[in-house]
Formats: sequence, structure tokens, C-alpha cells
Amino acid sequence: MWLPALFLIIGLFLGLLTDIRVPEEYSNYLSIAVLAALDTLFGGIRAHLDRTFDEKVFISGFFFNIALAAFLAFFGVQLGIDLYLAAVFAFGVRLFQNIAIIRRRLIENHNKSKQIEK
Repeated sequence: MWLPALFLIIGLFLGLLTDIRVPEEYSNYLSIAVLAALDTLFGGIRAHLDRTFDEKVFISGFFFNIALAAFLAFFGVQLGIDLYLAAVFAFGVRLFQNIAIIRRRLIENHNKSKQIEK
């Protein structure tokens, strides 16, 4: 569980140190990629807490989510529709669901450890 968190911290640190500007026409693609990465990260943390984590599912889900979201964004641009918003909505909902479940699991684990101490 510590490995994804470590790389998240390293990525944030490197991102803050560099002065890279993303062109405006790519901002939709980048926002989807970031949401897909966060969704996969929190999904992996949730799977770890549920004791169902699988590296193959984690890695394949990461790349598949990003590819599908980028395709939706590209296809939407070709049609002249903001289709990337569907991916933003889907990833946003899943992200908040995973965070809520992680919070519940951590509270449950904390309560169980307190009961064991008694």
C-alpha cells in the first residue's frame, strides 16, 4: 500500500519543482488522464484494504481507463461535442465513491483495533 502513495508524493514533488506548461488545447486530455490516474490509485488502495488487490488488474485498469478516456475526448473533439465531460463525470463519481469506502474501511479498522486493545 505504501508504494502508490510514495510515487504519488514523488510525482507531486516533481510536478511542483518543474515549470512545465500544458497548452490549452491539451488541457481536457490532461484533466482526464489525471482523473483516470487518481481513480486507479484510489481503487488500488480500496482493493488493498479489501484484500482483493491484483497488480495485473491495477496496471491494466490504469492504461485502459486512460486510453478509453482519451479516445472519448478525441472522438468528442472530432464531433464538436464536449464528450470528455462524460469521462470526467464517471471518474469523478468513482473517485468520490472509492474515497468514501476507503474512509469507512479505515474507520472500521481503527474501531476494531480499539476493541482488540480492550
